[in-house]
Amino acid sequence: MIVRECTKCGQKNRIPAEHLADRGGKCGKCATAIEPLDKPLEVNDEMFDEIRTKAKVPVLVDFWAEWCGPCRMAAPEVEKAAKQAAGQAIVLKVNTEQQQALAARYNVQGIPNFIVLRAGDVVLQKPGMVKADQLLAYLSTASAAA
Repeated sequence: MIVRECTKCGQKNRIPAEHLADRGGKCGKCATAIEPLDKPLEVNDEMFDEIRTKAKVPVLVDFWAEWCGPCRMAAPEVEKAAKQAAGQAIVLKVNTEQQQALAARYNVQGIPNFIVLRAGDVVLQKPGMVKADQLLAYLSTASAAA
């Protein structure tokens, strides 16, 4: 379960990983609509695996680190892509300094490094700084692979 805060009342709502991109959810306290995830979600390995295995939509993963200049330059582009892909994809951020085993699992040698997953499988992996439109193109690759 992923916890998301209601934008109206601040209530913390548990959202199953398979529903992060869904429309129609409501806050358990005030019934305000909980929109699909529209920003990158920072995850640990447990959250990552839950989303990877249960997501009904493609998942874009940004492997990054705070000290990485290109990663900082990519961050606003990743945010734009997440906003544009809301409801159609989920965007995750993995801090390679804190989640070293997860980065190693995907052979992340350089950062930023982007991976697109579909049904838990890697569809595409590309290192390097890219713009939001290229990230969205990466996600389109996953949709075409479905």
